[in-house]
Amino acid sequence: MKDNQPILEVDRIIHEPARLLIMTILSMAEKADFLFLLTETGLTRGNLSTHLSKLEDTGYVEIEKTYRGKIPQTLCAITPAGLEAFEKYRKQINKFLKR
Repeated sequence: MKDNQPILEVDRIIHEPARLLIMTILSMAEKADFLFLLTETGLTRGNLSTHLSKLEDTGYVEIEKTYRGKIPQTLCAITPAGLEAFEKYRKQINKFLKR
């Protein structure tokens, strides 16, 4: 069991495949709008919204609702806590894969 310890300690919020994809995208961008994330992830609107809410509730993502002209726009950004958690997750996965 000790050999599997690094994988058992990963952040389960980030480890879920859709949320991992969202966090990966947001870690490389200052902000991303909902439609961009929708296209890049291939998720449905409802699924993306649910995963973003979970990430927001955890404090990993900040969601800002604005307007571009008269068109509503939802912008998403990774928070400092989210970036820290994502980097920790990456290190844990890399440690597990290198063994």
